[in-house]
Order: sequence, then C-alpha cells, then structure tokens
Amino acid sequence: MNGTLIQLLVLAGIAIFLILKLRAVLGTREGFEKPPIPLEELRPRVRRDFEVIEGGPDRDITDHVPEGSESALALAEMKRAEPSFAVTPFLDGARGAYEMILMAFERGDLVAIQDFLSDEVEGSFADAIVAREKDGLTVEANFIGMKELALHEATFNRDTSIAEIAVKFVGEQTYVVRNKAGEVVEGNPREIKRQRDLWTFARRMGSDDPNWQLVATGD
Repeated sequence: MNGTLIQLLVLAGIAIFLILKLRAVLGTREGFEKPPIPLEELRPRVRRDFEVIEGGPDRDITDHVPEGSESALALAEMKRAEPSFAVTPFLDGARGAYEMILMAFERGDLVAIQDFLSDEVEGSFADAIVAREKDGLTVEANFIGMKELALHEATFNRDTSIAEIAVKFVGEQTYVVRNKAGEVVEGNPREIKRQRDLWTFARRMGSDDPNWQLVATGD
C-alpha cells in the first residue's frame, strides 16, 4: 500500500467522523418541516382597546348647538329624514324670513307672507292689525339690520316627521306709531329700536313643499 492510498483512507476516516459528530449535535430532519416564520409575526402586536370613529362630529350642527344635546340629536334626525337639509342655510333663510314677516306685519299686509305663516299665527297677526286700524293707528317701520341670531331649540317627531326649530332674533329698526292726526304716540323716527323675538318654525321633513312656517312667536 503506497503512501497516497494511506493518505486517502485517513482523510475519508476523518470525513466520516465529522459527519457522525454533526448528526449527533444537530439531529436529523424528518417528515413535514414548518415554513420559516415571517418577520412580521415576530414583532409584538399592539392591542387596540378603542373603536375608530369615522367622520367625527357634524360641524353644521355643533356650530349652532352643543354636541350630544337634545337639539343636536333632533337636527341629526332631520338630516336623516331629509339628507338635503342643512342647519346653516336654514338659519340664513330664517334671517330673511324674519325681516320679511316683521315688516309685512308692521305695514299691515299679510297677503305676501301667507305661505310662511301657520293658520294660528296668521290669525293672531290679522287680529292685531284689525285692532290697530280700529284705533286709527298706523306704523312706520324700517328694518336696519340683524344684531343677533341664534338657534335656541330643535325638536323632531319621528311619527309625523314634523321638525320644529326655535330661533332667537335681535333686530334693529326705526319704529313710529301715529294716530289719526298724524301725531307720534310711540317711538321716535330718529331712534333705533332693538326688537327681541323668539320665533318657532315648523315643517314636515321630506315634504315637496320647501317652505318652513312660523308657528309660534314670543320674546
């Protein structure tokens, strides 16, 4: 046996020894092998103990009444009953309606505003105008502007779909009452009078008629 053969046998023996040693340390792989765990699975998971709320509060409502109040809930019901309804445009319309109705009453002319008055309010306005005329009194009034306007209260009846919104108005006007002789018995043409009113408007939500009617007045 020459020297080269002896060296090969020695190397082969060393290789066999190392293979047996590794099997003893690492073990063998048999059967199904689980796939490697993705890196994402090794990262700690954060538990969410809160619910994500989409959208947030309706600013068209919370700009005018406290969030979660009875009025806010009623306004939200109105929007569900009639999605095109919005509070801010309603108040803009109420501003114009206040001036129009107030000046028509002072002039004693209710014809142009009949569609905006309930039967009860129209009746009370008409009675006041008749009593004024019976006493020979006339009113001279000019609307100067709106000092304050705020939504006071809102209610909604789910059974009837009737919505009611009470609005506080503080308007400014010149106001003079004259008797038959033309003498001033109340007011001053050079003095601005501040008029405070609490008016309630009502409408059936979803109705084809877009007009809100004045159903109650106060101060």
